[in-house]
Amino acid sequence: MKITDLLKKDGINLDVKASNQEEAIDALISLHEKVGNLSDVAKFKEAILAREEKGSTAIGMGIAVPHGKSDAVKTAGVTAITIPSGIDYKALDGNPSNLFFMIAAPNTEADTHLEVLSKLMTLLMDPNFSKKLVNAKTADEFLAIIDEKEAEKDKENAAKAAPAAKKVSKIVGVTACPTGIAHTFMAAEALELKAKDLGIDIKVEKDGSGGAKDVLTDSDIADADVVIVACDKNIDMGRFDGKKVIITSTKEAIHTPEELLNRATSGNVDVYHFTGTKTASVSTSNETLGRKFYKHLMNGVSHMLPFVIGGGILVAIAFLIDTIAGFGTSGGGNFGQMLPLSAFLKSAGGTAMGLMVPVLAGYIAYSIADRPGLAVGFVGGLFAANGNPALMGATGPNFPWVNALLGLEDAAPLDGFNSFIGNFAFTNNGATVSGFLGGIAAGFLAGGIIICLRKLTAGFPKSLEGIKPVLIYPLCGIFIISVLMSFILNPVIALINVGLSTMLTSLQAAGLIALLGLILGAMMAIDMGGPINKAAYVFGTGMLAQAALDPSLGTAAYISMASIMVGGMVPPVGIAIACKLFPNKFTESERETWITNIVMGSSFITEGAIPFAAADPGHVIPCTLVGSGVAGLLSAIFGCTLMAPHGGVFVFATVGKWPLYILAWLVGSIITAVMLGLIKKPVNK
Repeated sequence: MKITDLLKKDGINLDVKASNQEEAIDALISLHEKVGNLSDVAKFKEAILAREEKGSTAIGMGIAVPHGKSDAVKTAGVTAITIPSGIDYKALDGNPSNLFFMIAAPNTEADTHLEVLSKLMTLLMDPNFSKKLVNAKTADEFLAIIDEKEAEKDKENAAKAAPAAKKVSKIVGVTACPTGIAHTFMAAEALELKAKDLGIDIKVEKDGSGGAKDVLTDSDIADADVVIVACDKNIDMGRFDGKKVIITSTKEAIHTPEELLNRATSGNVDVYHFTGTKTASVSTSNETLGRKFYKHLMNGVSHMLPFVIGGGILVAIAFLIDTIAGFGTSGGGNFGQMLPLSAFLKSAGGTAMGLMVPVLAGYIAYSIADRPGLAVGFVGGLFAANGNPALMGATGPNFPWVNALLGLEDAAPLDGFNSFIGNFAFTNNGATVSGFLGGIAAGFLAGGIIICLRKLTAGFPKSLEGIKPVLIYPLCGIFIISVLMSFILNPVIALINVGLSTMLTSLQAAGLIALLGLILGAMMAIDMGGPINKAAYVFGTGMLAQAALDPSLGTAAYISMASIMVGGMVPPVGIAIACKLFPNKFTESERETWITNIVMGSSFITEGAIPFAAADPGHVIPCTLVGSGVAGLLSAIFGCTLMAPHGGVFVFATVGKWPLYILAWLVGSIITAVMLGLIKKPVNK
């Protein structure tokens, strides 16, 4: 396949009049539409802009290569324009851009077009070639220049593949960028061209979106004097153990290849030592502390997201089935599991959602400390999700020490140390669940624990290196995280829960129903399934139980439960609305979950908002808190009541004054969305 198979004559427009980046993008997209590459122009433009938000695709030397991979692309293709006067496209070298190629790739596994695209990227590294294209007068001349250069390059590659005399220096490299389309191949070409000028033998592996090209073999690596790793994402580094390695970025490879190659041939390169983990970040030397924190956090969030979405939808389906079966008004606390099918789906969904906090913590730790952090992070996340073990009700001969803690007769007394462990590490009623906020803390704690253990064991004999990742790190790490979670973090949460419960009971007793509705609604949106959320929910269900025994409590109990559920329904729906109204404030993957969040919010599954809150808690949580608080307040003022403890829209048949209830829900959701649009930073900031 030739470049001109993807770049058609009708996809070229020369001497375009454009004054800014957006006008250039629109001109390129219109050419894609003209040649029939797109099924949805607006959706493809979203993909292009989302890529630009991550960093400009202007690579310098007057060239910009905007690109996007999207379901809106029917056929892979390239369009091109020239703007001889140049525009500011935020190029890496600060110069204006005047030659533009836009790559449209379908969101499929097929990668036939990638070789052609990589060839185009490498050709553009020749400044004379780029200059000829900018000066071309017609589309035919533009294509002829490309054909001529492509033929020359093919001839060159054929000669390169022929056996060659052994050079003085042998260098190998790897290039990789997040999208694997443009910068990956341009960095490789820059290194290869400059190496040829300097008489250096080099082979570069290109880790593109369609898989690795020119993969380095074991013998390639063994024969190499130096390895250049120019990557903007994690790659397998274990194969370079014991080799001299230069770790840099694609940007440096594109703009300063000679400097990198001179450094490689100078011999002044440190030997890389593999740490026993499969991946290593290769572009973090200049990262700020805040950027590192965000990167680790997002690694956990991205792995957690499938559990939230898959589990949440299954639970919502369980509610739907029970509603269709007629249990919307009679299911009570068992709503969602009144039939074997609904019970199975609710169990499956609940199991998946039960894993989200451990996965969040585990992969935060993995990002910080690689594979040894996983086990420690998962255990910390389990403690955060489930709380300390609740064995205080397990009395009897199998647990005589529990009888002693409870002060039962004929129980053997415990010494002071065991009494301390029993009272702090084992609590009743799940009062020590710390939720996703505890999971975030557990993930960072776990990563820090492993890093500390590595430093403490750095002086161990080499003969013990093999047992560190399989014995020392998991044994010591799991013990330390268990102690920290059980004796410090979770007990602190338990004290907070007790205080919250006391406050809520006092407000109810004082008849401050509107204020109670405000607080209950807001509590549902602070940690979304965590201890504060659960404290409000347990208070509401407890009020329902008391109302069944004491009818005088009925109205207050039902108003409280209504405020709780509407407060829990606001965060996912408010975020979904914000994704549509303010798309530049969210990543592409976040925007794609808006329908899922509508479903989960409507089903009273507040956890749908957790990935957003975990990724940006400082901005998201205040917005959801205010929106949910207003919804809870309005519900209480309107006198809306609810007799079911769960179900969302599926139990609206039990809601008193349901039109006003929906109004409160919508007002709270819109407030959340507008606040997110006002205070949340654009994703590229």
